Amino acid sequence: MKNRKTNSDPTLIADIGGTNARFAVAQGGQIAGEVMVLACQDYEDLASATNAFLHSVDEAHRPRRGMIAVAAPVFGESIQLTNLNWAFSRDQLRQDLQMDALNIINDFTAITWAVPRLQESERRQIGPGQARSGAPIVIIGPGSGLGVAALIPLSNGWTALPTEGGHVTMAASNAMEDKVLDILRQKFGHVSAERVLSGPGLVNIYTAIIKVAGQPFERLSPEQLTAQALAQPESQAAKALEMFFAFLGTAASNAALSLDAHGGVYIAGGIVAKLDDAISASRFRQRFETKGRFSGYLSPIPTFVIDHPYVALAGLAAGPLA
Repeated sequence: MKNRKTNSDPTLIADIGGTNARFAVAQGGQIAGEVMVLACQDYEDLASATNAFLHSVDEAHRPRRGMIAVAAPVFGESIQLTNLNWAFSRDQLRQDLQMDALNIINDFTAITWAVPRLQESERRQIGPGQARSGAPIVIIGPGSGLGVAALIPLSNGWTALPTEGGHVTMAASNAMEDKVLDILRQKFGHVSAERVLSGPGLVNIYTAIIKVAGQPFERLSPEQLTAQALAQPESQAAKALEMFFAFLGTAASNAALSLDAHGGVYIAGGIVAKLDDAISASRFRQRFETKGRFSGYLSPIPTFVIDHPYVALAGLAAGPLA
């Protein structure tokens, strides 16, 4: 009889986004050793990036099983990443990596597994509110794209609910947002939440604001844009960042209403974690609560920024919630 794999066996864990691929080995429910972060653009496909990490692992401790979280809908045998030109077959990838077993899940499913296990130092509350025990939790995360997921309470624990909520239609709440979204509709047709709530989305907002103002366009990366916004509070970049946070408040409250998220709303992703002070000073929380007759429904719901640098890997290492 074959020996069954246990939680003490080394396991490859990976979090694959649209920009970066993060790899580690998990053992005993924890991340063991160093995390390797690779730029996706430097690799032809997922197999080559993963093998680059595996070649760095001592052969005696090379994992024979793996769990990979990807920023994409995870259905069937073939998977295409949403914001990256990588596609793969589950079984072919397992063979290419010489794995005995390989599980592929949505990246925000991995994050949901981590959220109830976060330490107080790994999250920061934005605004008022108190979580209600045993109530659903929403996770929303702007990065290369926009991820949305939920934790739904069961009689004996939790179940993760991955969604494609990042692709719902974005709505405006004032005249300026109407103008920005109208410009983006001319470019994209459908303007999803992801078109404004992501790294590229922040650039989209800025470009539209510049167009409304009739000013010359200056091409900025998301990093340059946020740096300018923080350094020059009266700049168009600052206005774009403020609108970004306002849109995030709208999207977060929409998800909270849809899922009765009185367990809290958690903001993940690589953008907001670097901008804790900026989001606290923004209209995010005001917009989150501004829902007319249902403002009183939303005001008790706490909102948190996740400060764990590798939250999806932590979720993968710990595994599904009981």
